[in-house]
Amino acid sequence: MYLSELRINWQALLSASVGIGLGSALSHYTMSLFGPPLLAEFGWTKAQFALIGALPVVTLLLAPFAGRFTDRFGARRAASLGFVALSLGFLGFTQIDGSLPAFFAIYALQHVFGILTTSLVFCRVIVERFDRARGLALSLLMTMPPLAGAIAAPLLGSLIAAEGWRAGYAALAAVTAFGGLIAVGAMRAQSNEAAKAWAAKTPPFTAGSLRKLLSHRGLLMLLAGMFLVNLPQAIASSQLKLVLEDAGVAASTATWMLSVYAVGVIVGRFLSGLALDRIPAHLVALAALGLPAAGYAMLGSGAVQVGPVFLAILLIGLAQGAEGDLGAYFVSRNFDMANFSLLLSFVTAVIGGGSAVGSGILSLMLHQGFGYSAFLLFAAVTTAVGAALFALTAKSGDKADPVLSTGQEMALEQVAKGEVH
Repeated sequence: MYLSELRINWQALLSASVGIGLGSALSHYTMSLFGPPLLAEFGWTKAQFALIGALPVVTLLLAPFAGRFTDRFGARRAASLGFVALSLGFLGFTQIDGSLPAFFAIYALQHVFGILTTSLVFCRVIVERFDRARGLALSLLMTMPPLAGAIAAPLLGSLIAAEGWRAGYAALAAVTAFGGLIAVGAMRAQSNEAAKAWAAKTPPFTAGSLRKLLSHRGLLMLLAGMFLVNLPQAIASSQLKLVLEDAGVAASTATWMLSVYAVGVIVGRFLSGLALDRIPAHLVALAALGLPAAGYAMLGSGAVQVGPVFLAILLIGLAQGAEGDLGAYFVSRNFDMANFSLLLSFVTAVIGGGSAVGSGILSLMLHQGFGYSAFLLFAAVTTAVGAALFALTAKSGDKADPVLSTGQEMALEQVAKGEVH
C-alpha cells in the first residue's frame, strides 16, 4: 500500500515536480549568479543588492489570497497564471537599463504571481493523492527545485560569462515557459469529487476559524521556527557567490559551490521526507534544521579552504531541504485539508517574512561595515533557536495521526485506490 500510492499517482507527482522545479524556485537557486555582473555594469552596491531579498515581503499579505485561489479554483489554473507571470518577469529583466527601482519592481511583481508556481500550489497536488507515503512523495516533489538548481547553476553561469546577464535572463524565461507548458499540460484538473468530499464535513474558513488557528500552539511554534531558520535566506538566494568571493574563494569555485548547496538541499529533502513517514515530525525538524547552524558558523569563522567550505555549504543546504517538507506535512496532518493551501500560505508568508527581515538586517550590517561574517554568526544562532522551537511542537497537544473528517478520509481512500484523478 505504501509504494502503491506512487504507482497509482505517478503522473500527478511528475507534473507537480516539473512545475515546482522550473517555477519560481529556479530564480532562488540562480539569482546570486547575476549579482556580480549587475553590480559591475550598473555600479550598484552590495548593500543595495542585498535589499532584493526583502522584496518578497510584498507577497506576504497576498499569500493567503493565493492560497484561497488555489483551494477554490485548483492547482492547474493557479499554476497557469503563475508561469505566465514568471516568464514575462524574466523577459522584463532583459530590458532594464540600470534603474534599480525598475529592477526591484519587476522582481516584486514576479514574486507576487510567481508564488503560484511554488509549494503553495504543488504540495496540494501531493497531499490530495498521498496518505501513507505522503512524506516520501513530498520529499520527491521538493527535491526537484534543488535538482533543477544544481543543473542550471553551472550552465547558466557559463552562459552569463560567455553571453552576458541578459542572455541568462532570456534563458530563464524560455525554461520557465517550457516547464509551465509541460506541468500544466500534464496536470489533471483538480478533482471535484475530492474537493466536495473534503468540504462535505469541513466548515468554511471564517474569522472564527482564523482566531482558532492563531491560538493553536503547534502552529505558532511552527511559524516561529520557520521565521527564525529563514532569517539567513538571503545568503543562499542572492548573496552566496558574493559571500564566497568576499572570503577569498575563486570565482569559478564559488560558482561550483552553488551546485554543492543545491546537492545539500536534495539530500536534506529526501532524507527528511523518508523520516517523516516513520519518525515524529518535531524530531525530524530538530535534526534537519539544526545542522545548518554549524554551516553558518563555519563560514562566519572565515574558512576559505575548499574542504571546510564544501562542508559548510552542504550543511546550509540541509535546512532548505527540510523546511518545505515539514511545513506541508505538518499542515496536512493537523488541519482541515479543504483549506490546505490557505493554511500553507501562512507558513509561506512567515518564510518570506523571515527572509525579508534577514535581508534588511544583512543590508544594515553591510552598510555599517560589519561584513558577511557577522551576519553568518548571527544566522548560526537564529537557526539553532528556530530548530529548537520545532521540538516544542511535541508539547503542543498535536496528534501524530491525520485529523481528518469522514469526508476527508473518504476522499483520501478514493485517491489511494485510483478512483479519483
